Amino acid sequence: MEVTLYSDGSSRGNPGPGGYGTVLRYISPSGEVHEREYTEGFPETTNNRMEIMGVIAGLEALKKPCTVTVVSDSQYVVNAFQKHWIDNWQRNGWKGSDKKSVKNIDLWQRLLKAAEPHKLIFQWVKGHAGHPENERCDRLATESADKAGAEK
Repeated sequence: MEVTLYSDGSSRGNPGPGGYGTVLRYISPSGEVHEREYTEGFPETTNNRMEIMGVIAGLEALKKPCTVTVVSDSQYVVNAFQKHWIDNWQRNGWKGSDKKSVKNIDLWQRLLKAAEPHKLIFQWVKGHAGHPENERCDRLATESADKAGAEK
């Protein structure tokens, strides 16, 4: 089964209130499109944490092993996999090339666990450039960030 996971994260301040928006899309063999949206806000977070959480939310929602194309405007997330940063971080005890601890280890580890049954393909898209699903995820993320900030 092939699924496309579109995701974006947002924070109002860094740190500040934030949120993520995720859209999962599956097209059945008959051509029927199935979509689900996921979004959540947090009163105090960072943009990078929300970018990672968006991918986690989508992967954790999947019930069966899939080939998942992750479409994100976050170079942080996409490069972690495409450039094998995450492999190096793990091999080096979650230390970066500067020998300092990698930020957001808790979320990276959660993402890896959520990814275990799946085959992941990462695709970067330019943010705020009219990509319909990225714009949709951005709206979900910013609405959740604004709501979390208002509830603070």
